This record gives sequence, C-alpha cells and structure tokens, in this order.
Amino acid sequence: MIKLVYCLRKKADISQEEFHRYWREQHAPLVTSVAEHSKCIKYIQSHTVDTPLNDMFVESRGLASAYDGITECWWESEEDLISATKTEDGKRVFQLMLDDESHFIDFNQSRVFITRENLIFDESLNSPYAGSPATEQSS
Repeated sequence: MIKLVYCLRKKADISQEEFHRYWREQHAPLVTSVAEHSKCIKYIQSHTVDTPLNDMFVESRGLASAYDGITECWWESEEDLISATKTEDGKRVFQLMLDDESHFIDFNQSRVFITRENLIFDESLNSPYAGSPATEQSS
C-alpha cells in the first residue's frame, strides 16, 4: 500500500473560509467521482484548525507556519497508481483534478510526496502492532 501526502497552502487571493469550503464542497466530490479511474482506494482531507496549539508547536521547534491542510490518497500499490496515470481515462481524471486544484491551491508553496505507512501504535485498536518499537522495548 502506498499513500500520496499533499501538504496544501491556499492561493493568496482566497480566504481561509473559501479555501476550506471549496476543497470540501467542490474538490472532494470531484475526486470521489473519478476515484475508479484514478484507482485511488481512500481519500482523506485534513483541514488545519485555528488553535493556539499550532503556534505553540511552530515556536517550540522553529518551524515554518502550518500548512492549510493535508490530502492523503491511498493506492494498493505503486503499480496501480502508475497504471492509472497511463490509461486515457486516468490521464483525463488526473488532469481534471490538477485543473481544479489550480483554483484554490498555491502549487509553489505546497508539497507532495509518496509514502508507505509504518503503524507504531493505534490506541483505538488497543495495542501497538507486532514488531513495533513499543512491543520490542517491553520484551
């Protein structure tokens, strides 16, 4: 399984409210409507919340300001994502998403990369995974 992580900054000429509204109400339905052709199996939007905690973490680590949000998209494999980008339908939908993103995302200030997740623990599952650092230290 692979995951695309897309750290977003809004275009300077739109408000925070408009950025979040457009991303959730316009872009999300578009992504959902083309998921079959993109072979994406999971899509999550994480909208940055306005809280003093963001400033606390930025200041304590000397970081740049928070992104406006993060998109996460999962595929079963690299091969699935690559093959989706090579079909006519895939080329069309990836271009459609890119065109739509240009309405609200500042590409120059955003970042995107492919990852593989490594679950260390998940309290909702009530345990770390076998072989995680948490289980190795308790042995």
